[in-house]
Amino acid sequence: MPISNTNITGTFRPLHDGVLVKEMKFDEVRTASGLIIPGDDAELRGIHPRWAQVVTIGPEQTDVSEGQWILVAHGRWSRGFNLNGETHRTVDPKDILMVSDDRPRDEYFAPSMGHREDG
Repeated sequence: MPISNTNITGTFRPLHDGVLVKEMKFDEVRTASGLIIPGDDAELRGIHPRWAQVVTIGPEQTDVSEGQWILVAHGRWSRGFNLNGETHRTVDPKDILMVSDDRPRDEYFAPSMGHREDG
């Protein structure tokens, strides 16, 4: 998914009940067991929810907290922008399907999440 050319630096927080996330991946996955799942964004088989880590929340957000991991319904996130050197996205709070205090393991990530235990 293309990322905006916008490069922003500083400290920001979303308005109202907004949610800002990072670590949403769309590339190839190599699971701990060695299974390779190709990146599939923008293809029919790539239509599925994705996990992301909450960076910050708006003052009215009561369902999730900073640092938690959320499962977001497909396509309910912004295209992405560069904030302090990392890709971030805004998420529609109504489309958060699940929340976890712990980073989901490889087998719990959507197929193109891209998380690797070794970095």
